Amino acid sequence: MRLKKYTDYALRVLIIAASKSAGELTSIKEIAETFEISTEHVRKIVHQLNKLEYIHTIRGRNGGIQLAQSPEQICVGQVVREMENDFVLMECFDAEGNQCVLLPKCKLKHALNKALQAFLHVLDDYTLADLIVNKQDLRALLALE
Repeated sequence: MRLKKYTDYALRVLIIAASKSAGELTSIKEIAETFEISTEHVRKIVHQLNKLEYIHTIRGRNGGIQLAQSPEQICVGQVVREMENDFVLMECFDAEGNQCVLLPKCKLKHALNKALQAFLHVLDDYTLADLIVNKQDLRALLALE
């Protein structure tokens, strides 16, 4: 299973925001530079995370991004579900484009769906707080010290 880069970067945005001290903001520019990704891509992700109420955005010269919820309230599995627009693992998962002749009798789709559910269930056991238990180490890696 491979998550889209969009989801990967969304989780990184949340991690960097959660690694900040209380009241400390991060910016789209800082995130883009830290992870070496385009500011436009980060802007789209930040917009989506703001719409989903995971972060607040503060406009202006001293503005930036901060978490809208405590890290303990942000479920990693839920973030992944909301950021991924589909979980089409194979053609048979695509209701519109499936042309596989095996579908009526194939057990593979069932097995893969069960694996996908197990994958998401494991992620449901983690919150953003679990991902930043080594906050000091993360801050050092992100040059936030």
